[in-house]
Amino acid sequence: MYAIVSIAGQQFKVAKDQQIFVHRLQGDEGASIEFDSVLLAENEGKFKLGTDLKGAKVSAKIVSHLKGDKVIVFKKKRRKGYKKKNGHRQQFTKIEITGITL
Repeated sequence: MYAIVSIAGQQFKVAKDQQIFVHRLQGDEGASIEFDSVLLAENEGKFKLGTDLKGAKVSAKIVSHLKGDKVIVFKKKRRKGYKKKNGHRQQFTKIEITGITL
């Protein structure tokens, strides 16, 4: 059984006991959260989508909050002596899917 769910503006294919990284979510480590924006669900070869998914939820537990790899942004204009270097580290939340209810 798996489901496609929208979490923080992105769509993820999730299954029970799977761990995924999503953009930073509010909540403490160990807290339980539910996502009710389920777009598609598959159970034993049968697919449900649209109005068939009213009341469907995906339950998850926050495992940890962490930062991603550093991304270097370097801007340069040739022959002008213009150089700008900037870095960025995206904040992520690692969540574990605890259940899918249809």
